[in-house]
Amino acid sequence: MSAIMSSGTIVRSREHPSASLVSLATLIMIVSGCAVGPDYEIPKTTLSQDDEWIDIDAPRVNNESADLARWWTVFEDPVLDSLIDMAYQQNLTLRIAGLRILEARANLGIATGSKYPQSQQINAGAARVKLSENELDSQIVDRHFKVADATFDLGWELDFWGRFRRLIESADAQLDASIADYDDVMVALAAEVARSYVSIRTFEERLLLAQNNVVIQEGALRIADVKFQNGAVTELDVQQAKAVLGNTEAAVPQLESALRQSRNALAVLLGLTPQSLSDRLEGAASIPAAPPEVSMGVPADLLRRRPDVRRAERQLAAQGAQIGVAITDLYPRFSLVGSVGFRTSDLGTDSGLGDLIDSDNVAGFLGPFFSWNVLNYGRIKNNVRVQDARFQQLLVNYQNTVLSALAETENAIVAYLKARDQANSLAESVAAAQRSVKLSMVQYREGTTEFNRVLDSLDFQFQQQDAYSATVGDIATNLITMYKALGGGYQAGSEREVAEYVAEEDKVQLRSRTKYWRKELPETE
Repeated sequence: MSAIMSSGTIVRSREHPSASLVSLATLIMIVSGCAVGPDYEIPKTTLSQDDEWIDIDAPRVNNESADLARWWTVFEDPVLDSLIDMAYQQNLTLRIAGLRILEARANLGIATGSKYPQSQQINAGAARVKLSENELDSQIVDRHFKVADATFDLGWELDFWGRFRRLIESADAQLDASIADYDDVMVALAAEVARSYVSIRTFEERLLLAQNNVVIQEGALRIADVKFQNGAVTELDVQQAKAVLGNTEAAVPQLESALRQSRNALAVLLGLTPQSLSDRLEGAASIPAAPPEVSMGVPADLLRRRPDVRRAERQLAAQGAQIGVAITDLYPRFSLVGSVGFRTSDLGTDSGLGDLIDSDNVAGFLGPFFSWNVLNYGRIKNNVRVQDARFQQLLVNYQNTVLSALAETENAIVAYLKARDQANSLAESVAAAQRSVKLSMVQYREGTTEFNRVLDSLDFQFQQQDAYSATVGDIATNLITMYKALGGGYQAGSEREVAEYVAEEDKVQLRSRTKYWRKELPETE
């Protein structure tokens, strides 16, 4: 009554329930371990351990395995280290992801409880009854009487076809998926904090360069103005100097605005107000420098490390179990129902209800119950097809997630390497531009060159300096993107208790509203 799955493909059994039913107890013994529907297997991918990155032969990267749990330490920036640690403690999105794990664990508890009697109730009541004149002869029985009862009722649907086992299997996979989602948030959070920090340091350096160039260009304007006042040059030199200066000055407020926005973005990631972030970034600091060489591991490591790949696989497993749940609706359900308790009535007596809790008033029943959805007009079979189609969607999504992970990593690697090459070229251009400014200024003072040569040199120097700083920032940003694409930012393979994912502040509030024991939500040491 089971099916198998190979490489994500489901092969359904064609068996149908027997037309004749044997003893319920005998069937329970025979098929107690049976679970209809497909048995899940992790789908295969096209990745192999022998696959390598496209740029593996580049001088600045290698395929050696690396501990990526705290990849940001390669920048050797204590401020960045402290900011990411703070984000892990205070980020609100991460707190939400932790609470979703708690929710998934509770859902698993609900599913696990379905293996046991689903209905266990203590009922008690009393009533005064009046029968109609057509029900009984009033000369034999008084139509007015009282009844009272107190019973324990039981209803237990037996897990005959593995329905509840499949539900537990699905809930367990969903719990794994929620943990993978938490890890994915950690990966994204570390990367976004690092990117925002690099962006802040980059804008700070670009702003300083713009302000320095404003000072230099103001000096050139003063020289041109003095020459004009002395009649050595025309007003054209002065107006051209003002135009170049004004263009450079216009870059300052634009950079100041971008810097403020980057600071505000970082504040949100840290769970802080923008005003409270300033003290943590005080003082001059350079753009974080990338290490000379980066270890990336091999492409196959992505299947193990990237949380979004694991989440996609676990969602696939959860949906595979739902197919089995849907298939069980095609089969009959067997239950045990029963009730035991005390019942009493004064019907036909003159002694009243008497003592309810009396051995003579004990009553009850226990027996099997059978139900089977028939003439469902294809609804059940189509529900199986619905669940199967959802499984196939998630299978394709898993394959797409793997391919996207590969492409994202390859893109980050080439962007990092090419930004390095670009920075090398720009560094030479900046040095040449600075030398050009010095030479043109000397020649202009000596009257051996026109002022437009000076202005061109000044403008080009600022543009190249700004481009170089932006590219240095791009090197760090692309390296951050590469570490994120590799799935760095959490401890892969570590096993933690569910409570460790929940922030202490949330634990306090949960305990105040819900009966959580300390052992269920212990304080994090």
